[in-house]
Amino acid sequence: MKKVSTKKRRLKITDAIRKAYAERDPSQDSADPEAPTLPPEAWEGAIVGKYYRPLKKPIALRLDADVLAWLKSQGAGYQGRINGILRERMMEQRGR
Repeated sequence: MKKVSTKKRRLKITDAIRKAYAERDPSQDSADPEAPTLPPEAWEGAIVGKYYRPLKKPIALRLDADVLAWLKSQGAGYQGRINGILRERMMEQRGR
């Protein structure tokens, strides 16, 4: 199962990003002073996912005992793993 994470991570600016920025068409940049086009250096170390947190809703869920035992046997965070499994399945079906 591919892990879907909502954890924060730092943005890394690669040479490919710098090259793409240098080769862009500046006439396509926004003329809005409230939303300027920033160079890659301005984004170095930016935190991705800092403010996004999906809303959580408490529910009652009945699982087979062996399924629950398997999830708990992998360590703490079994509820997050359940959410990750369901999210992965949801994304697969939405991609169709």
